[in-house]
Amino acid sequence: MSPSRVPEGEERGWLVPIGGAEEKRNDGLILGRFVQLCGGADADIVVIPTASQLADSGPRYEQVFTSLGAGRVSVIDFDTRRDCHERNRIDRISQASGIFFTGGNQLRISTLLGGTPVAQAIRAGNAHGVHVGGTSAGAAILSQHMIAFGEEGGSPTANSVRLAPGLGLTNRFVIDQHFRQRDRLGRLLAALAYNPYAVGIGLDEDTAAFIGPDDNLEVVGSGAVTVVDAGQLQFSSMDQVEDDEPVCLLGLTVHILVAGATFNLRTRKASAGTLAPHKKLPSKKQH
Repeated sequence: MSPSRVPEGEERGWLVPIGGAEEKRNDGLILGRFVQLCGGADADIVVIPTASQLADSGPRYEQVFTSLGAGRVSVIDFDTRRDCHERNRIDRISQASGIFFTGGNQLRISTLLGGTPVAQAIRAGNAHGVHVGGTSAGAAILSQHMIAFGEEGGSPTANSVRLAPGLGLTNRFVIDQHFRQRDRLGRLLAALAYNPYAVGIGLDEDTAAFIGPDDNLEVVGSGAVTVVDAGQLQFSSMDQVEDDEPVCLLGLTVHILVAGATFNLRTRKASAGTLAPHKKLPSKKQH
């Protein structure tokens, strides 16, 4: 499933996957930037809390986006696939300048929205310039290949990851979230062993990848983004190992990016970019 075609003379909207647990108080750096991207005071954001089964998930993001200056924010949830065929919901999504998926369980999004008119409207909207973001499960759903679930740990095994179709807004990367906090390198590597074309993006908590229509990724937030490039993969033993055996992978390239650093998903070139300044640590007292 390829992304929807961008009409001539138009530009694809940004994708903003977030690793979860993003700062919502004070200036809300990541979410505030998403609001500005969507138009600031003219931003029209639709929040989709379908991944979560918590009643306050949608209203909480509605309040946060409103406090960050968004002009209009609506929450639209989907409990059944039938909901995804309702004209008023589809029309509301089609009006938005930004769409945001909350965290929860990404399989709820793919199971309820996958292949429906709502999913088609989101895909078409992004091709016409609508910006789409999501946190945690809402980040995982954005790409064509989605990590549905998997095992924690640093080494990939054949059964350490299970993949499912996502929304297909891009086929250039596969996302994993809560990355360093939940030790998910192994399952991201396993996902790339199954599909070496995609770039692996591991998002720490309170960290986002702002990906423009030129496929250039910029890191925003307090953590790091681990980029794993399997484009020059020389060898994989994925086809030879038993389910619980480690996989041998040769030729991977790994980048650790922090705020201000960039990675181009087309050229696969990383840059330190305009790194955010770090606070100077107090010097140790001499004894």
